[in-house]
Amino acid sequence: MNAENPTLDHGRRLGIWAALASLGYVFWVVGGMELVERLAYYGVKTTAPIYATDAVSDGGLGLTMTQFGHVLLAWALFQSFVPVFFGGLADRLGYKETIALATVFKAFAYLVMAWFPSFWGFLVGAALLAFGTGIFKPGIQGTLVKCSRPDNSAMAWGVFYQMVNIGGWIGPLLAAQLRILSWDKLFYCCAAIILLNFILLLTYKEPGKEERLRQPRQQGSLWRDAWREIQQPYLIRYVLVFSGFWFMFMALFDVLPVYVRDWVDTTAIVTTLFGDGSPSALWRGLLAMDPEGTRVLPEGIMNVNFGLIMLVCFLYAGLAGRLGTVPSLIFGTGLCAMGLLLLGASHLAWLVVLAVVIFSSGEMLASPTSSKFIGNIAPPDKKAMYLGFKELPYGIGWVAETLVGPRLYDATGSRETLAREALAQEHGVGAARLAEIPAGEAFAYLVNLSGQSEAVVREALYQANAVGTVWYVMGGVGLASTLGLVVFGRWLKRQGADLNAA
Repeated sequence: MNAENPTLDHGRRLGIWAALASLGYVFWVVGGMELVERLAYYGVKTTAPIYATDAVSDGGLGLTMTQFGHVLLAWALFQSFVPVFFGGLADRLGYKETIALATVFKAFAYLVMAWFPSFWGFLVGAALLAFGTGIFKPGIQGTLVKCSRPDNSAMAWGVFYQMVNIGGWIGPLLAAQLRILSWDKLFYCCAAIILLNFILLLTYKEPGKEERLRQPRQQGSLWRDAWREIQQPYLIRYVLVFSGFWFMFMALFDVLPVYVRDWVDTTAIVTTLFGDGSPSALWRGLLAMDPEGTRVLPEGIMNVNFGLIMLVCFLYAGLAGRLGTVPSLIFGTGLCAMGLLLLGASHLAWLVVLAVVIFSSGEMLASPTSSKFIGNIAPPDKKAMYLGFKELPYGIGWVAETLVGPRLYDATGSRETLAREALAQEHGVGAARLAEIPAGEAFAYLVNLSGQSEAVVREALYQANAVGTVWYVMGGVGLASTLGLVVFGRWLKRQGADLNAA
């Protein structure tokens, strides 16, 4: 394939049901391994902002969002850029071997988080988890490319993404129950879950392995080889414009759980669904509610994203296959931006749910399509390497978000920060007394001092401050990325790329 003239959509496309039926046994095993890995991963990732910023008296680490941003930066750097330069390791060593190695790293990472409940323990655990995830992805996704075909690749990536989100949906539900008991139970459970992948590794034969072993062993520096491939013009342009999508995506996971905890009164959701009745234990578990069944925890709101993708992503995959590669990226990124802008406009519980639904619809169009784009333009002997490159825009976007999102939220939207400002400015609490209030407990102190209910004090703080600023900034980045994708699509057409092949 001419690197200057990539073909993004190849040959004929199968219909939705024919494409589903064409996916073979190895595809489903690989999807199962990804489901297991994501279950454990999102059990921790979705709740990480809460664990980091909850008061020590509530079992958290008592960090500010800015301090949590340092953990996220290490997490982002390892997880995003390890695949870029080590993705080719899977092509050389073998996909199954790198998956096994990644599983060891990830299990150890969860144990470090359980054993060392501190800033440094969490940072080291996050870095180890990120490194393991970074070498897990190319092996898994390289296998997927080998066991799919051009006529079913859109469906393969869409269903794969759907299985990712089945794991992503179960993980937060598990986390919501375990963290109520204690945080270390969550970390131990995730370590046990990821080890299940060793069993799945024994159940299939790596596709294309004989062909790989017959080829002459690649010589030379893996990093130099990767660097040479990265410099392809279409890759450089794609990385730059699609980074904005991942900037938005990571904001949702890094900031929204804390935003929901701080500002969203989810009792309205419970009242709408159950009236004055008490939800059963089953519903409390499925919706990630508190033990009393009076409110939905942040994990439950995040699970709107996972649950929607789990149920209907294959339909969006069919739609993406008919739209074509670049139009799917454009429409998906634009929808995600709209979702974040809605979050900035209102903190009403059902509007927050609607914002997550809009964001999820965009994600289902854009994210699987980005994997398809990279997988289809990759040379046959460098599939895993190119799928490592897929992490470049992810990494740039996430690193940028860790430097902006948590800090911006800390300054303009953190309930803890705004409560401390209110204590000083409205109640005359001195600096020395403020310093004595443990991290994460300023809002409770403000509620006690005001003599009003928590809901009244929370609403007054929200109305008095520009809490939605962080979402307007994130949504603005998404709109800029959408425009960049439009320009990128036109450039590809001028290069003669086949964007609309049937």
